[in-house]
Amino acid sequence: MPVRRLHNYVYCPRLFYLQWVENIFVEDANTVAGTHAHRNTDKASPLKESLDLEERSQHRSLAVSSDSLGLTGVVDLVESTADGREIVDYKNGSARRHHETGERIAKDNDAIQLAAYALLLGEANLPVDRASIYYAADRSRVPVELDDKLFARCKEKLAEARRVADETVCPPPLLDDARCLHCSAYSVCLPKESAFWGDPTVGQEHAIDDKVAPRPPGDEGEIVVVQNPRAKVACRGGEIQVRLLKEVLTKHPIHQIQAVYLYGGVQISTQAVQSLLSRHIPIGYFSPAGRFLGMTSGLPQSGVDARLGQARLFENRKIRATIARECIRAKIHNQRVLLMRNGSPPKPVLKELARIRDRCQHQTNLDSIRGLEGAAAALYFEHFATMVKGSEFEEFDFNGRNRRPPRDPINSLLSQGYSILAKEITGMAHAVGLDPFIGFFHQPRYGRPALALDLMEEFRPLIADSVVVSLINRRELEPKDFQFTARGVFLSNNGRRQFWRAWFRRLDTEVKHPQFGYRMSYRRMLDVQARQFWRVCRGDVPTYHGFTTR
Repeated sequence: MPVRRLHNYVYCPRLFYLQWVENIFVEDANTVAGTHAHRNTDKASPLKESLDLEERSQHRSLAVSSDSLGLTGVVDLVESTADGREIVDYKNGSARRHHETGERIAKDNDAIQLAAYALLLGEANLPVDRASIYYAADRSRVPVELDDKLFARCKEKLAEARRVADETVCPPPLLDDARCLHCSAYSVCLPKESAFWGDPTVGQEHAIDDKVAPRPPGDEGEIVVVQNPRAKVACRGGEIQVRLLKEVLTKHPIHQIQAVYLYGGVQISTQAVQSLLSRHIPIGYFSPAGRFLGMTSGLPQSGVDARLGQARLFENRKIRATIARECIRAKIHNQRVLLMRNGSPPKPVLKELARIRDRCQHQTNLDSIRGLEGAAAALYFEHFATMVKGSEFEEFDFNGRNRRPPRDPINSLLSQGYSILAKEITGMAHAVGLDPFIGFFHQPRYGRPALALDLMEEFRPLIADSVVVSLINRRELEPKDFQFTARGVFLSNNGRRQFWRAWFRRLDTEVKHPQFGYRMSYRRMLDVQARQFWRVCRGDVPTYHGFTTR
């Protein structure tokens, strides 16, 4: 076990489990600053025949390990002085203040880490006389007393960490703890949210009111969409470039990219694919008409526990029905809300939708849930046209849902939106460690991302349908932005550009979370819901809570 993981365990057992067992590591401003603080010590000293040091000499970035301790680590700095051998570890933050004297003292997890290094060096016949931590924010060293008590605590914590790893059960989140506010894994751990999902009474009682909404990794990046079939995507000098023949059309710093979407025959170089995959940036592929074909992505952060749990839950028909009815209940609720906000349906229709929604909660088999979902969808699309207002084009008349192929512009837009939403959630499910093809409401079959279709149900009206209504009502599209063919109606290149603008605008729209009160974008909400389902599959929380809005 790396010493840094023992350091994680003392700080927070849940953080240790996520990073050591699940292999999940999230970069944030603190981890980047920590890397900067180590920029000198990470430059390893030249290897000598003997690790023993002469007086006034030092080793930087010294790798040590011990089979008997089961530990491995890299010591930032080993110095040999007139007073003996000293080890120094570099930290980005500040030291802790003694509650009585106010003097600077080492944090507990930092002291344990130094004790572990001292034990490792002792095993290598390099006994340590002194130890200290350099806190970059204070610009000073804080001594750590290496005594038997500290060594005993180090071994005790090491044994505890191994037991937690062997149990393969993620420890519960911290509650009302300031450590969560400074943790890089907050957007993955979701302590307040996990507490609520596990037990709503506990979650509400221990809310962290001053915590901003969690940001999923890569949330600030841009999405590069390329649809010219003669274009080529290449990578050069840390940039993703879109080229047409010999001309460079656009340049995008790779660290600012969230995803790349390619339409039709757009070419992409091997170097660009490798650079994107190494940074966990997915590449989505669409047909010229906009149908989602598939994606290229790197290995998921984790997933063994969640995937095994997902397969076990799939075999339990009762649990499948429980999850399915919550997804559909949330979908029907949101359909009703969208009609109330943007349309003018008769009151009996709204009342019937509410009745169907409430009946979902009592269904125990998938067939009855599908029947209620179909009944609600028929009512919803029967009155969908009441949300489309002020269009002078008869081509935008809506007379019910049709697809494969869509036979009118609005159905074409709906199909495009559902296809892209399925792609978004397929990528998120894969990234968090779920199998996108094992669904609970939608029956798995070859090439069908059934789980993504399940998780997108509650977001169909809020994202895809809302984008369609917005595009028509704001007159951002005209009939000339569509191609009317014998094989169906599809967006033109210019129509797709308008669609993507509206799509990104909707994903960036902030909405208040119904349970936690903070505001977050729909893009972030998709990530939070996927991570909630990940916890259900791992057994951390008992059931899934769909997202609904008012």
